[in-house]
Amino acid sequence: MKNVKLITFFCVFFIACKEQKKTDISVTSVAHGQMPAIAKDESNNIHLVYGNGDSIMYCHSVDKGKSFSSPALIDTLTGLVASATRGPQITVTKDGVSIIAVNNDGNVFSFTKEQSGNWLRTAKVNDEDEVDKEGFSGLSSDGNNNLFAIWTDLRGDKHNKIYGARSTDGGRTWNKNILVYKSPDSTVCECCKPSVEMRGNNLYVMFRNWLNGNRDLYLIQSADGGNSFGKAEKLGIDSWKLNGCPMDGGGLAIAKDGIVQTVWRRQGKIYASAPGAMEKEIGEGKGCAIETVNGKNIYAWTDSNGDIVCLLPDGTKKITGKGSLPVLKSVSDDEVVCVWEEDKSIKSTTFRL
Repeated sequence: MKNVKLITFFCVFFIACKEQKKTDISVTSVAHGQMPAIAKDESNNIHLVYGNGDSIMYCHSVDKGKSFSSPALIDTLTGLVASATRGPQITVTKDGVSIIAVNNDGNVFSFTKEQSGNWLRTAKVNDEDEVDKEGFSGLSSDGNNNLFAIWTDLRGDKHNKIYGARSTDGGRTWNKNILVYKSPDSTVCECCKPSVEMRGNNLYVMFRNWLNGNRDLYLIQSADGGNSFGKAEKLGIDSWKLNGCPMDGGGLAIAKDGIVQTVWRRQGKIYASAPGAMEKEIGEGKGCAIETVNGKNIYAWTDSNGDIVCLLPDGTKKITGKGSLPVLKSVSDDEVVCVWEEDKSIKSTTFRL
């Protein structure tokens, strides 16, 4: 009996040590706004974009997310979409920073930050007018000047599909739009954000599908930089039959070895998986994100109490406080920045792994 009590004590102690509360976390208030998205450059500087009314706002950090510059106005976009997992998207190019943003009319616009520091509105990305009525989009680059943008698109049959476009000049101009995926059951999930990541010519798009009544995550790949796409593959083994939209698109990352890693929600649980592998339950909540560092995964989500939970590779769970829609970016081999939204304010913290 004494041995059982001793084992129980150490189990409880271990769990308590693994879960850190907000008092252990240093949180920075970055700005007033909604729907933050982040990217990093070769110097591990963090670039952040978010929405505030019709204003597209930007700030950056040169100290690995510990502090940020004063917010700067990129441009105003009448009817800017910046709520409910919809918002401006950002990536870093060889020559600067590129951003896309969607308005309520359903048009996707691009903006670039030149090395001089000036912002330019460069183009309308969608080549048919007013097709992204849901307002979802994603953006990635290969670190040079090749970009790929994705969005939900109603063209043709008025059902949502995943469309994309490639830029080879850092977002100044965009090629002809390409159909990435069309569901044979008429539409992809209408209210879930798709994700895109690039590594060289390999490009991956993750989206929530709607097949046979199931709202499951799918992954589709291009091996030629987005000129063509293969067959979409379902992530995970089980399915989520749902007559409604969960409004939760999950997170996507490419590890150092080129293996794709994903995180997503099914019902009230958070799962991690790689393509072709069985999913692994890692928590409960919604609005999840992922980052990879040296072959190790870091996850973040909002739990049922409304707290941001960050799960580190050693199993430690760090709780930053209340908020939603966290995003993650590594800034060194042992540090990760987490940015999230709390009551229309942008918050940030840095974790050491």
